[in-house]
Amino acid sequence: MIYQTYQAQTYLLWALRVAAKSALPALHRAREIPGEDMALRKLAAAFEVFVLATLTHQRPPFRIDSVTVGAKEVEVEEEEAFATPFGTLLHLRKAMPDPGPRVLIVAPMSGHFATLLRDTARTMLADHDVYITDWHNARNAPLAAGRFGLDEYIDHLMQFLRIIGPGAHLVAICQPCVPALAAAALMAEDDDRASPASLTLMAGPIDCRISPTGVNKLAMDKPISWFEQNLISTVPLRYPGALRRVYPGFLQLMAFMSMNLDRHLDSFRNLFNDLVNNETERANATKTFYEEYFAVCDLPAEFYLETVRLVFQEYALPKGKLTWRGRKIDLGAIRRTALLTVEGERDDICSLGQTLAAHDLCVGLRPYLKTHYVQAGAGHYGVFSGKRWSTGIYPVVREAIHVAQ
Repeated sequence: MIYQTYQAQTYLLWALRVAAKSALPALHRAREIPGEDMALRKLAAAFEVFVLATLTHQRPPFRIDSVTVGAKEVEVEEEEAFATPFGTLLHLRKAMPDPGPRVLIVAPMSGHFATLLRDTARTMLADHDVYITDWHNARNAPLAAGRFGLDEYIDHLMQFLRIIGPGAHLVAICQPCVPALAAAALMAEDDDRASPASLTLMAGPIDCRISPTGVNKLAMDKPISWFEQNLISTVPLRYPGALRRVYPGFLQLMAFMSMNLDRHLDSFRNLFNDLVNNETERANATKTFYEEYFAVCDLPAEFYLETVRLVFQEYALPKGKLTWRGRKIDLGAIRRTALLTVEGERDDICSLGQTLAAHDLCVGLRPYLKTHYVQAGAGHYGVFSGKRWSTGIYPVVREAIHVAQ
């Protein structure tokens, strides 16, 4: 009944949000009148904050129309290279003959769309030919499409790499670091021509036994049956994926927000004050962030439950027990793929050491093929967006890719 309750609440608030949104243009025009009343300013700000606090279930646009390459502005076009019911291999194609080394950015399937990595993609486009895993909202995947668990996730990564072709580079961010490392190992063991030339793992839970965070402890507090009984719901009949079992994106968002609730409440208070005081630039930055943050997508139940159990409860990969379609993952098979791991000093979701653990597990790699970098002052999101990403981390990632070319 989780999903049905959420839908009922959404319907109840829908009329109020439509009314508030419709009233905003008139309120903004009234603000231009000389001698405007402060109460009118506050009413307009309150309406705008109320409208912003709305969850959506559709992927926002990447909004990357061009990128600066050297001193030249180059057009960028979104191109579907391949698609399945669960995800699209999206090519952010630059209009130039030599777009640079091919890179597949693996976006998390964690309740948000791949556009959460917009800043990551935009930064990397300056020097690379960028592809990204554009995961679909599971509530739109019909039951006939079948299951989607960790095995299918790994399948997608290997298939996407083969479509991109030999010599590509793999960059995984957060949760997909585990399946990305597994895919690289399987392809290496099979001597697959499309094995990635380099693998960059950023803020990923390779070994959650190291310095457990609040997220890790929460996963260990309950048996997997509790997660299945309390967090898994069925997609309502009105959607293409009707009756598919999912972990709803709105539950994941609530879990993330509860971890830093005071910070989010402060952000909305500051937004209200910025709107009242005409601090337009600051207000727009806050609105842009939450418009993206409140765009949520559902996860297939199989993928969510297998991730919780295998990654966060059983530590299957670092214990050497992770399998793909019954086949044991042998990380020692990785011998030629250069490995870079990146962590944020203040990451409260994936703590220091959890991603670095990949170096000890990849016993077949020689030391000169392994690099680790810790970004001072960076939290989880700062690893792949913002100034610390673009000025501190990205140059390291770029160098690792270009050396492995």
